[in-house]
Amino acid sequence: MKDQGALIGFGQVRHVRRRPALHAFHYGAYFLMLPMRSLQNQNTSKDAGSGDLAINRAALLSFHDVDHGDGRLPEQGGALGWLSEMLEKEGIQDANGEIWLQTFPRVLGYTFKPVSFWYCHRADNTLAAIVAEVHNTFGERHCYLLDAPHWGHTEVASKVFHVSPFCEVNGHYQFRFMRTRINGQERVVARVDHFDADGPLIETSMSGTLVPATAKALRRALWAYPLFTFAVMARIHWHALLLWFKRVPFFTKPEPPASLVTRGHTPSIASSKSSGS
Repeated sequence: MKDQGALIGFGQVRHVRRRPALHAFHYGAYFLMLPMRSLQNQNTSKDAGSGDLAINRAALLSFHDVDHGDGRLPEQGGALGWLSEMLEKEGIQDANGEIWLQTFPRVLGYTFKPVSFWYCHRADNTLAAIVAEVHNTFGERHCYLLDAPHWGHTEVASKVFHVSPFCEVNGHYQFRFMRTRINGQERVVARVDHFDADGPLIETSMSGTLVPATAKALRRALWAYPLFTFAVMARIHWHALLLWFKRVPFFTKPEPPASLVTRGHTPSIASSKSSGS
């Protein structure tokens, strides 16, 4: 496997609530796209620290292993070690290729990551699994594990984890992921839609064009989106206030699920069509 470098994606986050009151927004955003195995190899080689992105060290914009998984330190295997152990426990033993992590960085030492996506490849570069690592504002986390997914196909997992007080913990998520190259530019799209008994309720996506995470690209991100991760948390509370003004029902937070991982599945063609995907 040829070592690859860190990427940064520039694009947008989109959110649409269909019921009981229409509420929609989108805003410009950026995110990191990190080849975790390549970065681990680089960090153990003589070229460690040669990249422009700060990894596990203080900087205006940085990535830290402890922000993911069970918070283990780099010398304990870091986030990649946690993920590998989780996949092994879940019986996924062929994710021996590159593992890409799509996530928000730390900015000025602060981050909040509503969802991060781990794209786990086999040695032949096909997908062995995708893990959606979800955090809520109560300091809890949960992982939705999609086994043997395919780019552009719909994957489904039951919603079991509390994220918003304006959504009950029921129904299911439909996931769809794309990673394409058009006219020399690489683009990634991660879409997550929440369905309840009445159909589509919330539609969300995070998309962007990928470029190398050079010092110039990192400066562009900082100048274009100052205090970006602080704004993520601020927007969450602002839109919660707007939903309250719109009299959207409020639900008390339940206990988190006993298991950290919920397994997904690929829907049948009939059920996929009937759900509008």
